[in-house]
Amino acid sequence: MDHSVLLLNQDYQPLSICSIQRSIKLLFLEKAELLHDYPDRMIQTPARKVNYPSVIRLKRYIHLPYHRIVLSRRNVMKRDKQTCQYCGHKSDLTLDHVMPRSRGGKDSWENLVTACTKCNVRKGNRTPAEAGMPLKQEPYKPVHISFFRDISGGVSDQWKPYLYM
Repeated sequence: MDHSVLLLNQDYQPLSICSIQRSIKLLFLEKAELLHDYPDRMIQTPARKVNYPSVIRLKRYIHLPYHRIVLSRRNVMKRDKQTCQYCGHKSDLTLDHVMPRSRGGKDSWENLVTACTKCNVRKGNRTPAEAGMPLKQEPYKPVHISFFRDISGGVSDQWKPYLYM
């Protein structure tokens, strides 16, 4: 059971990605309906065989006031694909402020990047331009839908119509 399942609200808006186990529970409790499955896979229960879900939709609408991705160390690392934005290394990572906090830089999506400790120390209390260390990718605030792709490690063809891709 290594696949993820796209969970949609009653109005077909993407809510989250859940595990196969969670999706089976929602289907058995009749809180969700199956929209797409993996036709070549089945789950054997003691009583019967069940389709292997890919996309499910809740039967009751869940009100979410907004879709906001929380600014956290983990989410910044996810956005930057666990890679130093200065040299490209993937080990000994930390967060770096593009505009240093001592010079008025804030904790924001647009000012935080993933950096290895070596690059972070080398950059010091300077901007990337002052340190002669260009960023591999400019920091940005991620969109809710793009996080679905990144969390699951890719997007199934069956998910694309629901994620507007």
